[in-house]
Parts: sequence; structure tokens; C-alpha cells
Amino acid sequence: MAQAILNALDCPDGELSVLIEDDKGIAGLNSEYLHRKGPTNVIAFPMRDGKFPCINPNVLGDVVISIETAEREGSDAGTGMKRRFAELLIHGILHLFGYDHENNEREARRMYRKARELLKIVEGIEL
Repeated sequence: MAQAILNALDCPDGELSVLIEDDKGIAGLNSEYLHRKGPTNVIAFPMRDGKFPCINPNVLGDVVISIETAEREGSDAGTGMKRRFAELLIHGILHLFGYDHENNEREARRMYRKARELLKIVEGIEL
């Protein structure tokens, strides 16, 4: 699924890692790196944002997803865990590409549109 997303973003040679955590594990990362309390659904750690983004431009970064939160949110939304996992993976990968939804509404809409576009592409792919 990640490869299909990278292909759709015109980055077929992009490299990323996907870490699946429980709520306790992602809460620790959330606290340590983002200084936020408690679990979250997804965290992205872009490698292109550092001091040396050109050393290996194909290395995009890491996406961490809480499987417990994905399951809970998918159940609450009535869409199921697999769809919610796909949404979170797309969300995390878009952050690796510089998309942002927290700092301005225009960028948030841009990210939302791209996420919907990518979700249509990956809907038929099994996890």
C-alpha cells in the first residue's frame, strides 16, 4: 500500500519505514519528540527537514501508527480498522512530503484533498 501511495506521489523510489505501535508506545514517542501528552493516531518523522536533506533524497522518513487507535477510530467511524489504517498511512506519508494541516486552513484543505485522492487509489489494496 505504501508503494502505491509513493507511486501516486511521483516518488516510486522513495524509502520510508512504517512502525506499528500500541497506544502506550506511540504515547511515549508523542511525549518525547512532540512534547504532547497521551497517545495519538499517527506521527511522521520527515528526514527531508533536517540539516542535510540532500544526503539521500530518497529517504523520506518514518511513519508511526497506533494500531489500537486506528482500530478504535475505525470502529467509531463505522469504516473499520483497515480503512482507518490506510487513512493514517496516507496522512503520515503526506507529512513526509511536507503537507501540513496544523498551521493554516488553506494547506489543511490541500492536504485533505490529496488524502482523498490517494485513498481512492489504495482502497482495493489489501493490508
